[in-house]
Amino acid sequence: MTEENIVKKVCKELNITQKELSEILGVAPNTATQWATQIKPPQIAVNFMELLIKNKKQREQLEKFKKAFNLIDEARKA
Repeated sequence: MTEENIVKKVCKELNITQKELSEILGVAPNTATQWATQIKPPQIAVNFMELLIKNKKQREQLEKFKKAFNLIDEARKA
């Protein structure tokens, strides 16, 4: 089984276009598309994209904690 292309994975996870990813990475507008279809991205770009995914997951987890703490606070007031 082949591993999913990191560019496609990041775009899917973050719900962004390849052009938007290029902007986030600070590269030419078509660079992410090239990495998705033609050439392998440099390792530093791969590392950065992996961090983008981790950051999104941590933000989602933080929101869950905030909601849980809010529910606890509401329950204490009742």
